[in-house]
Amino acid sequence: MSDFRFKQFNITQKLSAMKVGTDGVLLGAWVRLDESHRRILDIGCGTGLVALMAAQRTAQWSAEVVGVEIDSPSATEAANNFTASPWSDRLSVVECAVQEYHTDTPFDHIVSNPPYFVNSLLSPDEARTNARHTTTLTFDALAHSASRLLAEDGLLSVVLPCDVASDMVLASARCGLFLTRRMDVRSKATSAPIRVLLEFGRRARPTERTELTIHSPEDPFGYSPDYVTLTKDFYLKF
Repeated sequence: MSDFRFKQFNITQKLSAMKVGTDGVLLGAWVRLDESHRRILDIGCGTGLVALMAAQRTAQWSAEVVGVEIDSPSATEAANNFTASPWSDRLSVVECAVQEYHTDTPFDHIVSNPPYFVNSLLSPDEARTNARHTTTLTFDALAHSASRLLAEDGLLSVVLPCDVASDMVLASARCGLFLTRRMDVRSKATSAPIRVLLEFGRRARPTERTELTIHSPEDPFGYSPDYVTLTKDFYLKF
């Protein structure tokens, strides 16, 4: 698939190692954004999907959204997708590893759909390996980079498989970032959670916990009302 159409923007994905998927859409729709979030960073932005969703959601206050991407073809494609969007004047991409990225102005919210395979078989495609495996961005490196780049009241939000969530929570805690929100995502009501969305902040507080089921046999389109409500501003099918 080379193109993916959303309600307010399109994604071209001929070059990017990772294509549009449910994980990115979930993160972009779930992340907590308000008018205090004037600068947003997407670590490992890929096609630019989550950054574009953030730009759409912050249109009322024109937040600046920056994507950092280590893979050159993906960075090029993200830049093209940003230019073609309605928010091109406040979207930008930087081609580098986030460990090497520096800014004089911290970010109010950092989002990431990061690599998560730790000890699994590597892909022969180097770009796909970097996008999916923690070879270039470990959880510790992600948490450290986020802590370094976040404003004092800033937030970090990520999407991960449930079986590695505890690794990210521990890595973040070591960097002074504590879990504030968690949403477990099931494919259907009878299945175990397959993904988790995590939000971290600098202040330790009770964690807000919710669950989401994507599919529902009662719905004529096969999706649960909660999933439709979460993603309806983006998907053409809702």
